[in-house]
Amino acid sequence: MSAPNPLRGEAGVRVAGEMLVLRPSFAALVAAEGELGSLFALVERAAEGGLRLAEIVALFWHCLRDPPEGVTRDRLGEAVVEAGLAAAMPAVRALLSQVVRGR
Repeated sequence: MSAPNPLRGEAGVRVAGEMLVLRPSFAALVAAEGELGSLFALVERAAEGGLRLAEIVALFWHCLRDPPEGVTRDRLGEAVVEAGLAAAMPAVRALLSQVVRGR
């Protein structure tokens, strides 16, 4: 797996010792919005400190590029919990900033 490319708006999250790339493509963001509702509302909740763990994992799951075999949504969620929310926040910020600012 390659490293995240910030010039593409990518972020990374570590699962089982491996860095996974999160890419906020149009298709990924549409899928996330379909599950989570308005992305602008998601950004507002994040700014107010009201973002839920399930929302973070859903956003990561939809933006996950080329997940390795065996990485499920549940495993991704477990990795976020294991690392702690503070460790997930740089990736959340990077993805949500793409929603607001674009590339």
